[in-house]
Amino acid sequence: MSMHAEDDVIAPISVERSPASSLAPSAAPAPNADRAVASRTRTFDTRRLSKDFADQGAFLYLEDFLAPEVTAQLVQSARGLLDEVNRNYLPGHKQGGSVSRHTIDRLAPFIAELYRSKELIGWLEQLSGDKLQVSPADDPHAYALYYYTRAGDHIGWHYDTSYYDGRRYTLLLGVIDESSCRLDYELHTRNPGVPDQPGSVQIPPGGLVFFDGDKLRHRITPAGANEMRVSLTFEYVTDPNMRPWRRFISNMKDAIAYFGFRQVFRQMTKRGKDHA
Repeated sequence: MSMHAEDDVIAPISVERSPASSLAPSAAPAPNADRAVASRTRTFDTRRLSKDFADQGAFLYLEDFLAPEVTAQLVQSARGLLDEVNRNYLPGHKQGGSVSRHTIDRLAPFIAELYRSKELIGWLEQLSGDKLQVSPADDPHAYALYYYTRAGDHIGWHYDTSYYDGRRYTLLLGVIDESSCRLDYELHTRNPGVPDQPGSVQIPPGGLVFFDGDKLRHRITPAGANEMRVSLTFEYVTDPNMRPWRRFISNMKDAIAYFGFRQVFRQMTKRGKDHA
């Protein structure tokens, strides 16, 4: 079905907004990830949010999730990694830039700490009802930054297909939004008993979208001139095993569409040498 932003947009769940000034990049020491997550999640009605997640076909949007100091740290990291962005262009589907977890591990370790936060994972488990695990160390998509910095940067309609034996959940966090880009989505497309439900949101810094990657059809609309949007995604799995032929497909997709062959296959080569 066609997607129109004005059709049946699901209203975001509002939480008191943080002052805009708190979102500026900061030279302050990185916050403690677990404490920062707990300071937010303990204020939420998690039981209600879990019901919303299930009712919306494994989808939840919160316009204000991250603690202000966490958002500030992510903004600082995103701007600091601009020189590391790998740009890709796939005609008719995708244009933009990406920074993989391997680069993040070297240059922005707070993001890796936040990804592994026990408080965060535990809260996401309450929402999903699944036991979640971090993605394997050689998965460049485990946590990654996505940059829309040139006119026309976008990604077309797609699912976050899981090549793992189990489910893969995507946590999308807003980092920088100086753009007109929107996340357009369609709920219930995999459920023949429920009509598709379209929606559209513009994710502010500190906002959250959490969904089952195989169930949410979505896209990011094109950026305009002199705009900038940066988002951070975390991928969690219910089973970290992946069959070899699926690993090959996943690696090729990541190399061509996102991070480049050097980022994807250098890690594989390093792992092979470590086992030699």
